[in-house]
Amino acid sequence: MAPEPSPTSSAITLHINGEKHHLSVDHRTTLLDALRERLDLTGTKKGCDQGQCGACTVLVDRRRVVSCLTLAVTAQDREVTTVEGLADGDDLHPVQQAFLDLDGYQCGYCTPGQICSAIALIEEHAAGWPSAVTPDATPAPLTPDEIRERLSGNLCRCGAYVSIVQAVAHAATTHGRRPAPTTEEGAA
Repeated sequence: MAPEPSPTSSAITLHINGEKHHLSVDHRTTLLDALRERLDLTGTKKGCDQGQCGACTVLVDRRRVVSCLTLAVTAQDREVTTVEGLADGDDLHPVQQAFLDLDGYQCGYCTPGQICSAIALIEEHAAGWPSAVTPDATPAPLTPDEIRERLSGNLCRCGAYVSIVQAVAHAATTHGRRPAPTTEEGAA
């Protein structure tokens, strides 16, 4: 007779960067811990572990979430994209390339979360979502103030904010708005 499943764990399937991963996880396991400790996807960083720094930001169904506050079981059958899944082979995502070209990083610890958040904010802005600084809640240009407000949940302890804002603006205007990869697009 098969052993009874633990009442505190579940077998789940996570769709990460276009690949399915079958795991048995304790219900209290965060998405961050599942990514880093169970799947060896260490690009997503553990910063504060309290949802305040944004270092662990990933995309879930193309929307940004802080993975340290997201339970792994809630990501069951949803499309999770980490920094490892953004490039198309050797071609970096336009936001990754802009961070590289414009020095949008220093130590690099916050960079994966900043990049995932930047990709989502560009899509949110393109969809017309206002921010706290959007005048009259109408679509506004993606100004440095808009970018800073929309990235306010991502901290950089090195203070590379000027370059980060420039990189996001550059990616939004120069490289277009390439969406995060999905399974159908052959995400790596």
